[in-house]
Amino acid sequence: MTTAVATSTPLTAADRCDRCGAQAYLRVELLSGGELLFCAHHAREHGDALKEVAATMVDETAKLAATPAVAPDVER
Repeated sequence: MTTAVATSTPLTAADRCDRCGAQAYLRVELLSGGELLFCAHHAREHGDALKEVAATMVDETAKLAATPAVAPDVER
């Protein structure tokens, strides 16, 4: 398995988790062909099993830490 750093098309807000429909932050290209998309929660939950069947994985979960949790109190 190879863990890739967003070398294919980056994930967008339109990409949705195959388990729950939340925004996807992990793309798994399978050894058998095809791909799966997961939100950060389901990527963590199924991570070990995914590593066993993945040809490549594009993990963009670091984007979650880069976004502020709340807007500033003062607008300019």
